Amino acid sequence: MKIAVCIKQVPTRDWQPRLDDHKTWIRESDAAYEMNEPDAYALEEALRLKEAHGGEVVVCSAGPARVAQVLREALARGADRAIHVEDPSLASADASAIASGLASAIAEERFDLILTGLQSDDQGSGQTGVILAERLGLSHATIVMEVVVDRGTTSSAQATVRVKRELEGGWFQWVGMTLPALLTIQSGINQLRYATLKGIMAAKKKETRKVPLSGAPAGTQKIVALYVPEKAKKTQLIGGTPAEAAKELVRTLREEAHVL
Repeated sequence: MKIAVCIKQVPTRDWQPRLDDHKTWIRESDAAYEMNEPDAYALEEALRLKEAHGGEVVVCSAGPARVAQVLREALARGADRAIHVEDPSLASADASAIASGLASAIAEERFDLILTGLQSDDQGSGQTGVILAERLGLSHATIVMEVVVDRGTTSSAQATVRVKRELEGGWFQWVGMTLPALLTIQSGINQLRYATLKGIMAAKKKETRKVPLSGAPAGTQKIVALYVPEKAKKTQLIGGTPAEAAKELVRTLREEAHVL
């Protein structure tokens, strides 16, 4: 199987965000970065499928030059090669722009399976994989918790895969799909592996193909402003009889706190 894994570089979770002078994005020079966690689970699932069925795992990412860091990490974990759509404008691009950049770079590769994380830890739109599937004309499934490939058809043009999707309320759904297809992977689907010293040394010899962004990012969203939530304490006393206080408490929780 020829598998692509789309990964993103995001600010580390323990980094305190600092905004730029225009208050429209973070101050990137101050940030520390890491691989997006849901994408790490997608990479691990791809590596396990390769170990079970053979083939190749190619990691793909769209972003500025610093993205090379997570691509090297993915190669050290076991990916075979990497594709980097490099452009500084992609640092704050929306899901549509990222998907368009990735689609133009990987369309000719004709992957059997494309995996992405369910969503990114920074913007969290959960749309990049879905839009990428549309750009490439592929069927797709989201929130995938398990992937089962039909062993008898992995080398066939009509190879099939069954995936377990997580629904609401503790329900799950099994879906059968014909390859090629795209899956967005839920965190926790597997146990992550980490790069070994041998893997780190081997990554230095693996290919990373840089692809320029064709045209301006085809984004559909614009960040107008960002702000850090202010912490404040507020106490509201509710008086009256027990019945009146209970009624007012329910109204406050529903209409003001929006927790009911």
